[in-house]
Amino acid sequence: MKKVHILFHDAGGGHRNAAVALQTVIAQQQRPWQVELIQFQELTDQLDVLRRLTGIRIQEQYNTLLQNGWTLGATTLLRILQVTIRTFHRPMVRLLEQAWRKNPADLLVSVIPHFNREIYDSWNNVCPGRPFVTIITDLADFPPHFWIEPIKDQYVIAGTQRAVEQARAIGHDDAHVFPTSGMILRPDFYVPDNSDPVALRNELGLKPNLTTAIVLFGGHGSKVMFEITERLDTANLPVQLILICGRNEQLAAKLKIRQWRMPVAVLGFTKEIHKWMRAADFLIGKPGPGSIAEAMVRKLPVLIECNRWTLPQERYNAQWVEEKQVGIVLKSFKEVVAGVNQMLNPTTLAKFQHNVAAQNNQAVFEIPEILAKLLGEPTRAGSHPGSSNRPDPIAAVR
Repeated sequence: MKKVHILFHDAGGGHRNAAVALQTVIAQQQRPWQVELIQFQELTDQLDVLRRLTGIRIQEQYNTLLQNGWTLGATTLLRILQVTIRTFHRPMVRLLEQAWRKNPADLLVSVIPHFNREIYDSWNNVCPGRPFVTIITDLADFPPHFWIEPIKDQYVIAGTQRAVEQARAIGHDDAHVFPTSGMILRPDFYVPDNSDPVALRNELGLKPNLTTAIVLFGGHGSKVMFEITERLDTANLPVQLILICGRNEQLAAKLKIRQWRMPVAVLGFTKEIHKWMRAADFLIGKPGPGSIAEAMVRKLPVLIECNRWTLPQERYNAQWVEEKQVGIVLKSFKEVVAGVNQMLNPTTLAKFQHNVAAQNNQAVFEIPEILAKLLGEPTRAGSHPGSSNRPDPIAAVR
């Protein structure tokens, strides 16, 4: 039985989601592999400088920044983080080497940015010749030293043509770049769902036939959700909201206490985002790759913003939305009323829905085929939904 490590961290929810999604679909496909999820932060805690100074893990500080919208100047902070990583390169490599010696595997998959040089060097020192794969969980890289490194033997799995071109530009040949049809998502987003949106709205205490937006800002929510709700409530538009607050209990309590004129359903952390998306007509949220990809699979146009506060690695996502014409990009959620008014136009919404329906992201089912190839195993025909309609990701790089 082949052994596969999947390395993730909890800075934002998308990395853990990607790791769990891949592990889940490998099990569903009954691959003869032993798959182990490894939390990167736990391996490297003793080198977390910020934790030494504050007692708080760097991933927790990152989530606090997102939750409060403290992202202005994020590019500078990102580059400082990268300099710090390079400063601690050697001790981090030695620390990771210890982990691989104690727990070797046949293949290592990284779904995290920033540290791929350190991960590769440690892996190659202990397990030379065994493949190291980076799955990009953004729509594009934010070079240098973000997702893709100038390492000859780094295999890159990329969900957009932009990311594929970035990998090739840095020197990776076709044998090391694997394009997929989109971002990796949990397989439950693909489960056929014929539930009645009206019944779901009734379950949430909403009006059955009123246009509905689902408001989603990741697993930790964001205080901007309250501001969005206030603006739409004041505008008295014919719309209602499903507000997903994630683990932000303070935000959820604040939203529940307020008496709103518009129908509002407030939910905390849930693993049923796919279910509640079925009750919505469009999504309002941050331009995160996970939220956009989930909306595309659930056939929802998106209303997002992009400005100086947007994380630098997510700014291309807004460009992608505009290029594919699958939603509206605002300069600020201060313009949310105007944006929702556009979504309420039946012609505009129908155009977006048509373009969203043209997207066919099957990446989570394609990636195990790529890993099987790297493990030297035969690939399987028809191993994922819609496979007959998708180009073969393996053939694309032969």
